[in-house]
Amino acid sequence: MLKTLGWCPGNSLQITVVDSAVVVHPHPAGIFVVPPRPYLVLPALVRRRCGIHAGDRLLLAADPGPGVLVVHPLAALDELLVAHHASLAGGEHGERESG
Repeated sequence: MLKTLGWCPGNSLQITVVDSAVVVHPHPAGIFVVPPRPYLVLPALVRRRCGIHAGDRLLLAADPGPGVLVVHPLAALDELLVAHHASLAGGEHGERESG
């Protein structure tokens, strides 16, 4: 995935937490660096803020255009899907017309 994003060892990165997701992108003043090995380690503080624990499964979404990686904990995706499915069933947004 790092290769797809065009990230090379030594590139500076910025890591930001947005809600329960982690957004990683290249930034000249970034304090994080792409390691020599082809994987990325999220800092402990970031993992704690997002509720990510050792062994958790994550969804990684890469957008090669701007070179952005978004990391979603599966628990957060579960919450999003429950809310979305409730709205499809006429929950939060009311009854929907059938076509």
